[in-house]
Amino acid sequence: MSSFTPAPATADLGVFGLGVMGANLARNLARHGHAVAVFNRTLARTERLIERYGSEGDFVPAADLKNFVASLRTPRVAIIMVQAGAATEAVIEELAALMEPGDIIVDAGNTLYTDTRRREVSLRERGLHFVGMGVSGGEEGALNGPSIMPGGTAESYDRLGPMLESISAHVDGTPCCTHVGPDGAGHFVKMVHNGIEYADMQLIAEAYDLLRHVGGFTVEEIAEVFRSWKDSELDSYLIDITTEVLSHTDAATGEAFVDVVVDAAGQKGTGVWTTQTALELGVAVPAIAEATFARAVSSSSAARAAVQAADIAAGTTQAALTDPEERRAFVDAVKQALYGSKIAAYAQGFDEIATASKQFDWNIDLGAMARIWRGGCIIRARFLDDITRAYDENPALASLLTAPVFASSLAKVLPAWRQVVATSATTGVPAPAFASSLAYVDQLRSRRLPAALIQGQRDFFGSHTYHRTDDVEGVYHTLWATPERTEEKWD
Repeated sequence: MSSFTPAPATADLGVFGLGVMGANLARNLARHGHAVAVFNRTLARTERLIERYGSEGDFVPAADLKNFVASLRTPRVAIIMVQAGAATEAVIEELAALMEPGDIIVDAGNTLYTDTRRREVSLRERGLHFVGMGVSGGEEGALNGPSIMPGGTAESYDRLGPMLESISAHVDGTPCCTHVGPDGAGHFVKMVHNGIEYADMQLIAEAYDLLRHVGGFTVEEIAEVFRSWKDSELDSYLIDITTEVLSHTDAATGEAFVDVVVDAAGQKGTGVWTTQTALELGVAVPAIAEATFARAVSSSSAARAAVQAADIAAGTTQAALTDPEERRAFVDAVKQALYGSKIAAYAQGFDEIATASKQFDWNIDLGAMARIWRGGCIIRARFLDDITRAYDENPALASLLTAPVFASSLAKVLPAWRQVVATSATTGVPAPAFASSLAYVDQLRSRRLPAALIQGQRDFFGSHTYHRTDDVEGVYHTLWATPERTEEKWD
């Protein structure tokens, strides 16, 4: 039986759910001088937190939900850190039943933004504020400084913001936390952040694969290549951890760690959500989509085994490079292809955010999103400084590709990028994210696309109509079934 006694309403905010992420977030808040109410359905977790870390700050533990809510000063703030879906839904309802108008419920999990929008409307009708808040950085970030993406009302951020900014990562003295926008904006931005993360990881993995199977480098040599990229425009957290993973040796076998791991990548859904949402919004995110599909293919064990058994290898060459000069040149080409693809992937993600912001009237500051991703989060990178500056200079960029810093970079890397994609095709070493990113850039730079033919096909079989290049206002249809195939203008 717990010895916790009901506390007066002194806690600045509360954390419901004390798994690793919730416990670390609560500890981070307490370390920064905030009185934190803590509660978990399994009482032992609350007791363990207080026993191990109670000396780190002012914790207000509660043995039941009613006392947890009662310990919060008004307007009350309760942060939920439980599994997304039904569990989150149940906790929201329980908290709402005990709270009063003006109180704030914060969902800090990875929740689909449409669920957040629905819940925000429902709670607003009850006089409560609901904040969908993205938190990136994993367990370490939650404890030592994450990137935080809160949505919700401006009024709720007035209450939350100072506390969240104090515990977030800081870069050049600037907190990696800002008010993203109303209702589901925070969770939307976190979803796209994760989609970009998928793309970035896949591109790095493709670079590794090409270096190993075309360049002929050992795992240890590739680790050194990645380590050397730290002093370049590719400097990032993901490059750093890739170097560590490739440098690690399996204790049981003495083999490179990467060679004893099953090559089937898992996923928790945010890459899928980003891709599905992009399709719904009519936004092209091929790098993110290919990264998501690549994980699906990696886990398709039956299909992979069948195709491998069929030995379909016609037209491919697998001989690795042996000439030292050719190998050095290939490393540089892969580096340039990786940077070009990275620019394209981020441009796609920011385009998706911009499109949603316009559709849902969120008024998201794209430069601010790049700014808060510079520290704490998984995709933190030197590269984000350039994105921040690009949007500061021109907040209305039609595409990140058109920012002078990236337009000039693309012009430099495109030849090598094309070489790498061509090499991937001729050798049969797959690089779907490299290839789709290049195609994305080429589509945008083309003055005329074959979509004109597709419109003709659609009009032929479905009377879907088309516009003419010499009449920007008119809608036309050709009577394909008649011998004359006359054209009609439809109003």
